Amino acid sequence: MFKLKDRPYEDNTIKVTTISSGVVIEGKLSSKGDVRVDGSVKGDVNVAGNVAIGETGEINGQVNADIITVGGKITGTLNAKEKIVLESKAVLKGDLVAKILVVEAGAKFDGNSKMDGKEIGSRPPVLPQPNP
Repeated sequence: MFKLKDRPYEDNTIKVTTISSGVVIEGKLSSKGDVRVDGSVKGDVNVAGNVAIGETGEINGQVNADIITVGGKITGTLNAKEKIVLESKAVLKGDLVAKILVVEAGAKFDGNSKMDGKEIGSRPPVLPQPNP
């Protein structure tokens, strides 16, 4: 268990739910703590915390969390309040929304991205400055 300093005893551990390799969940998954998926989830994942999808993990559905780290396969939409990390072996077929996006070399992403709720391309173009 992870310990957090300066918190009351009953609230000093981070709760992590692990879906192990070989486990298949069909339906919605909700958690107030962090979730790690090394197995398979066929349905939406709603987490008040962080989600990590390991290299053997697969999710077919929408994922909502603070920070989402993908090392496996996702078919669906990712919605992160803060950050999405696509690790080198990640495969994402779907859209994503986040304030920060990190894509490692080798990651595969087939979809659309939105940063801070603004679509890419919706910003005004940057005009070149004239030479003096």
